[in-house]
Amino acid sequence: MARQKVAKRSRPAASIEQREMQLADAAYDLAEEQIRAGTASSQVVTHFLKVGSSRERIEQERIRNEVELMEAKREQLASQKRVEELYGNALEAMRGYSGQSPQPAIEGEFVEET
Repeated sequence: MARQKVAKRSRPAASIEQREMQLADAAYDLAEEQIRAGTASSQVVTHFLKVGSSRERIEQERIRNEVELMEAKREQLASQKRVEELYGNALEAMRGYSGQSPQPAIEGEFVEET
């Protein structure tokens, strides 16, 4: 008599992302069973061959590097904005020290004093 595997029930997912992870885990478990038993479809085998290839690892590394680069650019833009704010504050302070009345700041406009 063949022994049947009892599926364990995990607690319900709290979010859609968790549910997707549960389903993906179950799909991977099923694919592994099919591969080990020799009953996996050619699509399943091809998928895991592609995922395990060196080309795929290089592609994943390239994507991680692109994400890091975008993050660095975003941080640089935020830093640049902060520096611009600091320069504006310093100019206003200098105007106050020299006895000039502070000028109202208008976004994106530069007014030159004569």
